[in-house]
Amino acid sequence: MHNYNVLESALFFPSPIRFEKLKKQVDGKTILITGASSGIGKELAFLFAQTTAHLILVARRGDLMHAMKTEIEKSSAKVTVFQADLRNDEDVNELLAFLHLLEGGVDIVVSNAGLSINRPIVQSLDRYHDFTRTMALNYFAPVQLLLSLIPLLEQNKGHIVNVSTINALLLPVPYWAAYQASKTAFDTWLRSAEPELRSRNISTTSIYLPLVKTPMIEPTKAYRNSPAMSPVHVAEIIGHALYSKRQIYKPWWLIFGQWASLIFRAPLAFIVPKLLSKKERARGNA
Repeated sequence: MHNYNVLESALFFPSPIRFEKLKKQVDGKTILITGASSGIGKELAFLFAQTTAHLILVARRGDLMHAMKTEIEKSSAKVTVFQADLRNDEDVNELLAFLHLLEGGVDIVVSNAGLSINRPIVQSLDRYHDFTRTMALNYFAPVQLLLSLIPLLEQNKGHIVNVSTINALLLPVPYWAAYQASKTAFDTWLRSAEPELRSRNISTTSIYLPLVKTPMIEPTKAYRNSPAMSPVHVAEIIGHALYSKRQIYKPWWLIFGQWASLIFRAPLAFIVPKLLSKKERARGNA
C-alpha cells in the first residue's frame, strides 16, 4: 500500500509490477542490498521474500536485519545478514571477501545506502568531516564495491541498480552541498562507466527519486509534511526495472524541473544570494 494523498497520487504515478516476471528474473540469484535495515532497502527485501533469491542484507543495524531475516525466511527467500558500516574500509573489505567466497558470486547489486545532510556552508567551516563522511558512504563505498564485484557481475550477466536523487539532475541548491556533491559524484561515475559495463553484459539502472518517506528525511522538519514517495512504491519500481531492464526511472514532472534549471539558472544565481542574505539578517535580528 502506498497510502498517498491526492497530491502525491498526482505526482507519483503507480508502477504496476508483474510479480511472476520478477520471480522468474530473480529466482535462484544472489542479490546484494545496501542500506537494507529500513526504508527502501527493507521494502525491497520483503518484495523478494516469495522468490528463491539469496538476499545479502548490508547495513549498520544488525538487530533490525536479523528481525527481517526471521520474517522473510518464513517464505521462500534465503537471507544472509552482514552488519557493516560502509564508511569503514575494514568493514567494506570484510564484506567483499565474503562476497567473493559465495558459490556462484553476485548477480544483482542494489546500491541504496546513503547519508543525507542539510547544513549551511558557514556551519561546516570547522566540520570537514561533514564532507568526508558523506562522500565515504555516497560515493567511495559504492565505487569500491563495484570495482571489486564487476568481474562477478560480468560472469553472471548481472545488474547494478543505483538509488539516486532527482537533485543529481537539477540545479544545486544551498545548504545541501555535501549531499548533492556526493550523490552527483556516484551518479556521474555510473553513467560514465555504463557503456563499458554494458559491453560486458552488465545492465545498469539509475533510479532518480524525490523525497521518500524514510528515516533519512526525519531530521529536516520542513520535509516531514511534504509530498513524498512510499518506499514500497520505490521497491516496486526497482523490481520492475530488474525484469524490464529499464535504464532510468525519474518522476514524470522532473523534465520541467530540468528545463527550469537551464532557463532560470542566471536569474536564480542573482536572486538566491539576496534571499539568503535577507534570511540571515532576519535571523540575526530575531
